[in-house]
Amino acid sequence: MAILNKNSNVSEFILLGLSSSQELQLLFFAIFILVYVAIIVGNLLIIISVIFDNHLHSPMYFFLANLSFFDLCFSSAATPKVIADFLRKRKTISLWGCMVQMYFMHFFGGGEMSLLIAMAIDRYVAICKPLHYQTIMNHRMLIGFLVLSWAVGFIHTTSQMVFMVGLPLCGPNVVDSIFCDLSLVIKLACTDTYNLKLLVIADSGLLSLVCFILLAISYIIMFVTLWQCSSSASSKAVSTLSAHITVVILSFGPAILIYVFPFNSYSVDKFLSVFYTIITPFLNPIIYTLRNQEMKGAIKRLCSRNIISCLDT
Repeated sequence: MAILNKNSNVSEFILLGLSSSQELQLLFFAIFILVYVAIIVGNLLIIISVIFDNHLHSPMYFFLANLSFFDLCFSSAATPKVIADFLRKRKTISLWGCMVQMYFMHFFGGGEMSLLIAMAIDRYVAICKPLHYQTIMNHRMLIGFLVLSWAVGFIHTTSQMVFMVGLPLCGPNVVDSIFCDLSLVIKLACTDTYNLKLLVIADSGLLSLVCFILLAISYIIMFVTLWQCSSSASSKAVSTLSAHITVVILSFGPAILIYVFPFNSYSVDKFLSVFYTIITPFLNPIIYTLRNQEMKGAIKRLCSRNIISCLDT
């Protein structure tokens, strides 16, 4: 990453957080730490189940395990610092800490968007070309989609941060959020940032919007295909697709609202940011486990296997 602009005299940022009330801070601390523990446990359960359960060694669960990994990393980029700040009266983050936080949040966020598209392609092939599914979704194709997701995440965040690290920051240094948000930090630069703001909107907002539209079209095609069928397999596919669509809406919806249709109300922006970074990684494992009998069965087998091994020792 490039060296920060020498004209910058800001060494840290002050985060205003969600509230100045001490009572609310403690309440938020309790809620956020419970949600973060649930994020870790839920996503790790999915990852471990897919790795060790032979029933889940298929392309769909390969993508699901990697989505859980992205969710885990994405949430961990900011949530631990947010939780710790609820116990501090003065919430600060160093300049480099802020840059690193924004880098990894956009890295894993961009990678997750690409992975959701790969998951949609997998379901499209399974539903619309079932006889060729094993041939098309082979091991090489899966690795290719995964590498592409990491590459998109890297390009997505680097293309923005390479300009961000060179901005002169002369003050103020107050960020009205619970973590470093790219659009808010740009506003603190003591230079014209109009072109950079357009880049952020085009890179983050329009990318999210275009991907969401493409995903919506693909799922409509799949639902039309399933509607023409009347088998039990189609009802199972509809249940799987509904889970995928819910995750897509939760992942893309807040990002589109933040970057494409920004609100003037900071309270709304804060709510969307919290929802996008904390709630969505928490809901994803719940949605996939509660709507998926195979996943629930694998988790039960994993838990029972560990209990039996503990009793044997």
